[in-house]
Amino acid sequence: MTLAQIGLLLLTGLGSGLFAGILGIGGGTILVPAMVSLQYTPVQAVATSSLAIVITSLSGSIQNWRMGYLDWRQVLSLGFPSLITAQLGVELATSFSAEALLNAFAVMLLANIVLVNIRQKIVPREGPPATSPWLARLLTGGLAGLLAGLFGIGGGVVMVPLQMLLLGEPIKRAIQTSLGVIVLTALAASLGHAGKGNLLPLVGGILGTGGLLGAQISTRFLPKLPVRVVNWTFNLFLLGLAIYTFWQAWHR
Repeated sequence: MTLAQIGLLLLTGLGSGLFAGILGIGGGTILVPAMVSLQYTPVQAVATSSLAIVITSLSGSIQNWRMGYLDWRQVLSLGFPSLITAQLGVELATSFSAEALLNAFAVMLLANIVLVNIRQKIVPREGPPATSPWLARLLTGGLAGLLAGLFGIGGGVVMVPLQMLLLGEPIKRAIQTSLGVIVLTALAASLGHAGKGNLLPLVGGILGTGGLLGAQISTRFLPKLPVRVVNWTFNLFLLGLAIYTFWQAWHR
């Protein structure tokens, strides 16, 4: 691996870490498309992204905890179901074709934009939905783990809107909790992919090092950002990545 390649991976990791702290995602929504564009296979990108996300999300979560913005009981209640479903996601990712995996990834990003906007319309009129809290946590954590194993994303892009929709959480709290749960989902997914031989440890370590620095910076900025700015950034970010991922799949 050349110095230029190492530098590019570090910058990619830095960008993923910045978005991780601000949006409550592990960074895989950046890392997977970026690695595919660097000629790694989609399943390698998914697997290696999971390892980088462990480092990035742990860094951001420690910072959130030190600042008093992390509820570990909520993190664990969402994280335990994800440990099981992450392994199912790993099995599915290994069985998908490259084109199918990329198209499914893009559809998942668009679905989350819809979820966020549904929640924004429900809250002013009806308040938090009357979903059973334990069932909501089981569904949210379980789906996050499934997507972590399948797409290498940590699960944050689904955990943030589902916490808002099913648990009535404000977006900033959902983001902070999501980042903590991602430590568990990404660890479970990376171990599963390592067992399948899909993981590139050196590449994941370099990406994670850049992500660690980015997460430390962005978690300090989140409490100061207006909610409207966070909402718009989240939506535009997912839309842009969905378009890019469809384009990658089309050219396979």
